[in-house]
Amino acid sequence: MPATALAADLAAAVGGPHVLTGDDALTDHSHDEALSITWRRPCAVVRPGSTAEVAAVLRVAAAHGVSVTARGSGTGLSGAAVPAEGALVVSFARMNRVLEIDTENHVAVVQPGVTLAELDEAAGAHGLTYPVQPGEKGSSLGGNVATNAGGMRAVRYGVTRAQVLGLQAVLPSGEVLRTGGKLAKSSTGYDLTQLIVGSEGTLALVTEVTLRLHPRLPHRATVLAPFPTVDAVAAAVPKVVASGLGPLILEYLDTTTMNAITRAADIELGLPDAVRAGSDAYLLVMLESRTKDRLDADVEELGALLGGLGATDAYVLPGPSARRLVEAREHAFWTVRAMGATDVVDVVVPRAAMPEFLRRAEEIARRHGSRLAGCGHAGDGNVHLSVFEPDDDARHRLLGEVFRAGRELGGLISGEHGVGRSKRRHHRELTDPATLTLLARIKAAFDPSGILNPDISPVPDFPESDFPGPDFPVSDFPGPDFPVPDFPVSDSPVSEEHP
Repeated sequence: MPATALAADLAAAVGGPHVLTGDDALTDHSHDEALSITWRRPCAVVRPGSTAEVAAVLRVAAAHGVSVTARGSGTGLSGAAVPAEGALVVSFARMNRVLEIDTENHVAVVQPGVTLAELDEAAGAHGLTYPVQPGEKGSSLGGNVATNAGGMRAVRYGVTRAQVLGLQAVLPSGEVLRTGGKLAKSSTGYDLTQLIVGSEGTLALVTEVTLRLHPRLPHRATVLAPFPTVDAVAAAVPKVVASGLGPLILEYLDTTTMNAITRAADIELGLPDAVRAGSDAYLLVMLESRTKDRLDADVEELGALLGGLGATDAYVLPGPSARRLVEAREHAFWTVRAMGATDVVDVVVPRAAMPEFLRRAEEIARRHGSRLAGCGHAGDGNVHLSVFEPDDDARHRLLGEVFRAGRELGGLISGEHGVGRSKRRHHRELTDPATLTLLARIKAAFDPSGILNPDISPVPDFPESDFPGPDFPVSDFPGPDFPVPDFPVSDSPVSEEHP
């Protein structure tokens, strides 16, 4: 139970029934799906129903000096939705409306609690689709924006960042920002929209998102190609991307992962035993098109290309089998979790560097006496590794070497899961001090009191006073030579109607 004064102020902000303090509610909101992060109970959970209520909650939190963690569906894999001990969780469960499907501009305007499944249904009714599918259709758009979620379709459509056109967001002070809009492009000042995307709730709380939609193409085909080695799969990927076939999905799975997901989903693909026995990895390719004739021609061209690149064969999967295999790949996290994985991480490297990265990762795991299993978005170099190492210190050392190998090959320690709690130490260890200092200054500009997700901010642990200010007086910069209206943003009324 939070302190009486805090509880009363929160109830005044959102209404008593929307302040949750019971044991079950606090436990449910103490974690996300990260496997290696300790759960932490918040002091309370609040469920605002509007931007105005989010602003009021943040003003209450700032007044009481309580840290705040935003939460959507809690499906993240990096610990970004795990609150600091005694923090306040802001749940967006009530802010779950699709505000608009604009068929002329091909955009959707949604609140952060809307799930991917709900948006897909709303867009599909108009022959449109939202293409980012990170593998959990129950995940929320707010969470996807916070982590810059990706998924299997990123090879064609890009990640969340490529789809977000504008935001409404609330600063820790309670001030409300609106960035971007239904615009195809912008070159007007700093891009605050893209700064907030991927910031994991450390800069502002997003209360509305304007998203790009795309035409929903009616014809699809899925091809499964076994390869004798992981190197052969990785070497084939750039050629498939360069072919101009424009795959919707281009995934690699090692034999361990393929066997695990097909067994868990009870899928029989009908591959000959000799082919399965001689395959160390698989490439899963999905094509889509406006017409069946064009799709058939593309599938034939893809089969010939894969054969020339070393695939044992190329199998066009029947519709039901294809859907089940794609769903099983999307749910691979749950499969490896049931197998005893102690962590699931993602590393992104240039596509051409994938073979070398996979070789290094395998060698590092062997040297540590640990085990890694892999699959990933081969088309964009995003490797997902299931880690089987129960000792926390040993796992940290193992992953430190794996992440360093990725960095040495021109990559980063996350392509879509985010830094969160799980990679915060690694991020600090592998990022140059100048970058960390700049990140700290950006954080301080948005959140000077440091109340938004302070435990996951990827910035150094030293006081703000250690950051020198400019070596010139601010007064040297004259203001505009025209009168500026005196209306602070925090005093402006917040409209709940979408313009």
